[in-house]
Amino acid sequence: MNFDLEYNAERSDLIIPEYGRHIQKLVNHCKGLEDREERNKMARAIVGVMGNIQPHLRDVPDFKHKLWDQLFIMAEFELDVDSPYDKPSREELAEKPIHLGYPTLASKYRYYGNTIQIMIDEAITWPEDDKRDGLYFAIANHMKKCYLNWNKDTVDDHIIFKHLLVLSHGEIDLEPRGEALSDSKNFLRKKTNTNTSSPKGGHKGGQKSSNKKKNYSKRTFKRN
Repeated sequence: MNFDLEYNAERSDLIIPEYGRHIQKLVNHCKGLEDREERNKMARAIVGVMGNIQPHLRDVPDFKHKLWDQLFIMAEFELDVDSPYDKPSREELAEKPIHLGYPTLASKYRYYGNTIQIMIDEAITWPEDDKRDGLYFAIANHMKKCYLNWNKDTVDDHIIFKHLLVLSHGEIDLEPRGEALSDSKNFLRKKTNTNTSSPKGGHKGGQKSSNKKKNYSKRTFKRN
């Protein structure tokens, strides 16, 4: 008896392995159909089966569009059917994504973060009035808070004013004004008492129950 066995080593690689080999065989068979109407009918059926195999894709926007694109990809862009969406091309699939540069901090004061630099650059563009002065001191107070989060200790306002002058490229100088920032105690976290009252009927303050448990190990039994 002769058996027509098919080994994995002899099989071709799957283009999209998530759908399995049977779906790939259906796609290959659909490509070979000569009648266009039959190809369209079978292509719609394959897309329906693909949707049942990948139900999690139903939450993805353009769910059907994604399935049709995957159908053309598995067909190696050689399937001639009427798709309800624009057919993808091999060039679009091979196109490399746009490179996104990793954000870096140009300043050595990294503990202030990126947002503080954006705020400083924006504050410099404001017209000279009381609002801009208030924004300057709000930025300085926020810098002091960030500094204390990084270094759990008191900090002199002179250091904050000096760093602000550097970050603003010499545009914001609050040192000559002689005004003080918020006190460091307002930024430091205070330890709160974690002892809370227990629910009604419970024991307060973590006290042990006064009801003594029975110790059966010390009981004596009379012998008959």
